[in-house]
Amino acid sequence: MSSDQQVHEQLPNVSVERSDAVTSTGTFARRRPADLVEPNVDVAIPAIEFRNVNFSYEDKKVLDDLSFQLAKGEIKIILSGSGGGKSTILKLVLGLLKPDAGQIFIDGEEITEFDETELQRVRDKIGMVFQEGALFDSLTVYENVAYRLQDRGVPEEDVEEEVRALLKFVKLEQEMDRLPSELSGGMRKRVSVARALVGNPKIVLFDEPTVALDPPTSGTICDLIIELRDLEDVASIVVTHEMDVVKYLTSEYARIGERGKIEFKDEGQQLCLTNTKILMLRHGREIFSGTGKELIESDDSYIQKFIRGTELLPERAESRE
Repeated sequence: MSSDQQVHEQLPNVSVERSDAVTSTGTFARRRPADLVEPNVDVAIPAIEFRNVNFSYEDKKVLDDLSFQLAKGEIKIILSGSGGGKSTILKLVLGLLKPDAGQIFIDGEEITEFDETELQRVRDKIGMVFQEGALFDSLTVYENVAYRLQDRGVPEEDVEEEVRALLKFVKLEQEMDRLPSELSGGMRKRVSVARALVGNPKIVLFDEPTVALDPPTSGTICDLIIELRDLEDVASIVVTHEMDVVKYLTSEYARIGERGKIEFKDEGQQLCLTNTKILMLRHGREIFSGTGKELIESDDSYIQKFIRGTELLPERAESRE
């Protein structure tokens, strides 16, 4: 079993209680409990906040006094070399790990000391796209997306409505009867995105979403992340080490055109979209926080090496200094 599947098995079922109240924004309709149709949400409260978080594996310091905020409707790109603590952040957000020190907040609630029941309630707000997809090989595309809804006893007609809407969002509605083995890597990743959106999460975590994908397919995955940000007001953490992904997410935005079709616009080389921020780590500490434009213009020698692709293994490079 892969590490992604091991983490996947630890995740609880997503809460999917339904009513007949339906809202539609952006690219697909979302069924919500009636009391959430007109939410009274303080948008000033961060979707995710780390305050002075420390975490170690045995004697190795992985995160060192890390603090950051993820606003609602924002993408936070987390950059670091191999073993830099990126995936550890995702596990801490999900409550699969507990920090040695510091505080972690999800939608204003501190989860640091939550028990498993309380953590399950928090996880219901979060979708997760695993690095390897972690699909069930024996289930069809439809069944992979639907299984949590079915497990919670949602009526089949409601399951079908939501699954079709989600597969349409990721442009795989015609592939719902195929098995994962019959899909390309990019298609499997899109199925993972659809599954992560079951239950209408307002926070989605992406662990190396474009790894091992060709450039056009990587662009398709990035477009989905951008649509969630701009058209669905979803807050996302994107863990990556790929600068092409950083440049794409910090320069493209989505909007609904005059004919109701989704259009993507390019900010060109400015890389200045303010609703996409970058957090860069080295040895578990923040060394940069800001926009893509600010990252490119940084005069920090390590950052410039990373951008040029000459510093992919910082821990090994550090040992030679």
